[in-house]
Amino acid sequence: MSGAYHSDLAGKSALVTGAASGIGLACAEALAGAGATVHLVDIDDAVERAAADVNGIAHVADLTDAQAIETLPAEIDILVNNAGFQHIAPIHEFPPETFARIQALMVTAPFLLIRRVLPWMYDHGRGRVVNMSSVHGLRASPFKSAYVTAKHALEGLSKVTALEGAEHGVTSNCVNPGYVRTPLVTGQLEAQAEEHGLERDAVIEQVLLRRSAIKRLIEPEDVAACVLWLSGDHAAHVTGTSIPLDGGWTAA
Repeated sequence: MSGAYHSDLAGKSALVTGAASGIGLACAEALAGAGATVHLVDIDDAVERAAADVNGIAHVADLTDAQAIETLPAEIDILVNNAGFQHIAPIHEFPPETFARIQALMVTAPFLLIRRVLPWMYDHGRGRVVNMSSVHGLRASPFKSAYVTAKHALEGLSKVTALEGAEHGVTSNCVNPGYVRTPLVTGQLEAQAEEHGLERDAVIEQVLLRRSAIKRLIEPEDVAACVLWLSGDHAAHVTGTSIPLDGGWTAA
C-alpha cells in the first residue's frame, strides 16, 4: 500500500459490519491502515479480538434488531455494509423465517445504518457508503432465492442513496465480488456438494467458478482494496455504480 493511502483517511471514522472475519475484517484492516478510526460490528464476539488487532472499536450487535442499530455510532464518515449469511435450498423448500432473516440483515439493516449516518455526512459535506453486494446482485443462481433477492435490493438502495447524497458530497457504491475465500463461501461447499451430487473439492471449479473466466477464489484483501479506493477523496465522482470483482463472470 502506498504512503498516500496510509494518510488518505487520517481523521476519518469508519464503520464496518460483519467485521469479525472474511471480507469485513479485511476492510477494517485496510481502512485502519489508511488512518481511519474503525468501528467493527459483528454478532460474533470474535469481533473484539479483531478490533484489538487493528486498534479499532468493537461492537457486538445483532443487526436484525433495529434497537441494536440505534446503539451504534452515527458520527461516521465511511460506512461499509458487509454483514450477511447464506442459505441454500430450492424455493419450494426454503424456510420462510430464514428468507425473512436474510432480508432483515442484508437489506433492512443497511437501510437503517445509512439512515443513521447520513445526517452526519450531510452536515460535513462528505461521506462514503460502500455496500458489499455480490455478483448475485447482478446475476441469479438457483437455490439462492433469499441471497439473490437481498443483493438485488441492496443494489437499488445503493443507487437511491447515491442520488440523494450527491448534492451533499456523499457517494454510494456497490462492490460485487464473485466467490471470495471466506467462511461464508467455504461454509456452503458441503450444501452445494450435496445439492449437486459432487465431491466437495469439485464444487469450487465445477459449480462456484463455472461461469468465471478466472478459476480461482478471490482473496478478501483484494475486495478490501476496492473498498479502500472508493473511500478516498479521489473517488468523489464515482457514485451509483456496481463494481464487479468477478473474474469475468458478468462479461460472458
